Amino acid sequence: MLGSTHGTLTTDFRARVEACGETPRTAVHSTAAPSAEDAVALDVSGRPLHADAPDLDRFFRPESVAVIGASDADGRPNTGITRQLIAWAERVGARLHPVHPTRATVFGLPCHASVADLPEQVDLAVLLVADPLPIVEQLAEAKVKFAVAFASGFAETGDEGAAAQARLGAAVRRSGLRLLGPNTNLNAFEKFRDDLDGPAIALITQSGHQGRPVYTLQELGIRLSHWAPTGNEADLETSDFISYFAEQPEVGAIACYVEGLKDGRQFLLAADRAARNGVPVVAVKVGRTETGARMAASHTGKLTGADTVVDAAMRQFGVIRVDGLDELQDTAALLARARKPLADGVVVYSISGGTGAHFSDLATEAGLNIPTLSQAKQDELHQWIPEYLGVSNPVDNGGHPVGDWRGRKIIDAILADPSVGVLICPITGPFPPMSDKLAQDLVDAAEQTDKLICVIWGSPVGTEEAYRTTLLGSSRVATFRTFGNCITAVRAYLGHHRFTAAYRSPFEDAPRTTSPSFRKAQALMRPGQQLSEHAAKQLLRAYGIRVPREQLVTSAAAAVRAAGLVGYPVVMKASGPQLAHKTELGLVKIGLTSASQIRDAYRELTDIARYENVPLDGILVCQMVERGVEMVVGVTQDDLFGPTVTVGLGGVLVEVLHDVAVRVPPFGEDQARAMLGELRGHALLEGVRGAPPADVDALVEVILRVQRMAMELGDELSELDINPLMVLPRGQGAVALDALAICH
Repeated sequence: MLGSTHGTLTTDFRARVEACGETPRTAVHSTAAPSAEDAVALDVSGRPLHADAPDLDRFFRPESVAVIGASDADGRPNTGITRQLIAWAERVGARLHPVHPTRATVFGLPCHASVADLPEQVDLAVLLVADPLPIVEQLAEAKVKFAVAFASGFAETGDEGAAAQARLGAAVRRSGLRLLGPNTNLNAFEKFRDDLDGPAIALITQSGHQGRPVYTLQELGIRLSHWAPTGNEADLETSDFISYFAEQPEVGAIACYVEGLKDGRQFLLAADRAARNGVPVVAVKVGRTETGARMAASHTGKLTGADTVVDAAMRQFGVIRVDGLDELQDTAALLARARKPLADGVVVYSISGGTGAHFSDLATEAGLNIPTLSQAKQDELHQWIPEYLGVSNPVDNGGHPVGDWRGRKIIDAILADPSVGVLICPITGPFPPMSDKLAQDLVDAAEQTDKLICVIWGSPVGTEEAYRTTLLGSSRVATFRTFGNCITAVRAYLGHHRFTAAYRSPFEDAPRTTSPSFRKAQALMRPGQQLSEHAAKQLLRAYGIRVPREQLVTSAAAAVRAAGLVGYPVVMKASGPQLAHKTELGLVKIGLTSASQIRDAYRELTDIARYENVPLDGILVCQMVERGVEMVVGVTQDDLFGPTVTVGLGGVLVEVLHDVAVRVPPFGEDQARAMLGELRGHALLEGVRGAPPADVDALVEVILRVQRMAMELGDELSELDINPLMVLPRGQGAVALDALAICH
């Protein structure tokens, strides 16, 4: 999990920007100023900085429901659905009105011929029809608030279906109602147990069947409050339900199965709302592989998004991504029910040294803090545990102490240590009566402490009394069946609370007005073209990003004069709008130290350009910068999230190692630094083999300036690649040695 996001620019950077005269001004991307009635906070690119949570109370608990296409005829699919909806309406206290043109009654209820004949304005209409479009227009006239469309055959089927879904979505937007579906199911109308208490899990799935493992957690005593099967999301989407659930007092965690995101920006705004409210969002997101992405598109008809960007965006806003449905249920259950940790230290307590060592290895590798207990605490534990057993952490009791009064003493002593926030006890198999006594002691201790106690019950049978009754009967002990799921859940639990404790919404500090840099940069843009290196560096210079001393020349004599002004040694490079990889064509000459070398290099570069039929705007004579760490900082446009900022090791390493980190604007200084920490090669910035530490502050400043450029230019900037960005030794700054920019 990542730390907080503070400002969009560092404090020092803000001061430098102001010193350069970059005072705020009115955003130029808005086509019209909003009125006082509909004013919405916008960032510099005209995108909203917040989204109101939809009021879905009347969707989940309507006072009146209409079932369009209701039936009680034997053998009809609509009959079973109608019966289930009638039972659901009774549970939530809603009046149900069947609608069918040829029936007088349905299951004994008066049936109405059309929507226009309904006896009252209804909150929710359930559409059991093959084509919901005509009905939506009727519902608009009747001022219905919500509708559910089960029908399939839309975007999940291809281009024709996508066009039909677009027509449906447009009709819904005109109508003023909110629609769930199409291609959804009855999961929203499931029966939830009302005899369970404590914080609940709210469930969101784009494929209803994938939510079944979480739904069945109720049979283990874990409360569920809502289920939103979003289907194709022609209107209501995953983001709407995250925003709504994050405001519900009974919701302790939100569990999601996501196949594709409809709108990346809305997803980030929803995740931001959940983070600000401290509500954990746990998600399985399909699309890590090309196969998964294709299958998700065929199922829901939406973009899955470049997975590296989706993954980064989720981490950036605190969404906990897990891989499997078993991890989804275990992690969501723990996060919903566990209290805030008092410390991040994890103690592993077992009756077997092998079990403790095995689990501790896995936990440490996963990044959990397994602290060594103090000598005083170890001496205390050895009052009840034989001296020859290790109690530094993991704590091995040898077995016998758990069978008598010593077992509870050991547990209480561990929990009393202020460095301990979590006690994990792996029980690899049942061994009555010791396992029964151990389980009961753990449950009893959990009732007396604010610290988290986790148990892994390793028996494959799962019918043992100690498991079924003692452990699962406790609302305070978190019980798992596998080491891996326990570690995943505990790591997410500790990470979530670290994240939310420091979280500051990046949207609060996102720039809302463009800078004078934007005006300078926009004048340099050439729609539909790639800029030459010289023009791309002018773009960087407009945003205060340092480039080498250089001059663009068009003769050998001018090149010699430029070299004298720049200072030997110099680099000479061909500069033209069609040059992306100059080195491969031999269009870069480095380490030139004399006028004769300059003249020879000029002739050679221009000859190669003519031979390769590459148009030039001139030859760059550049200051040679040698000592530093080569990095790459860039901007790309993502189909879901818009502009994204990337940082990684530069030069050829970015192509060979793919060691990069990504963020979606807006983000602050902390996130920029976190990007560097994610790089496998981040140690290079700290100095290796006698090299001095690099100027990380200057690198962070460049990342934030590039972010500002990406936000202000928006989709006018299709791509930016600063490679290499030479990060000099600490205190000396960073210099963009080469740059590529492509305009939209």
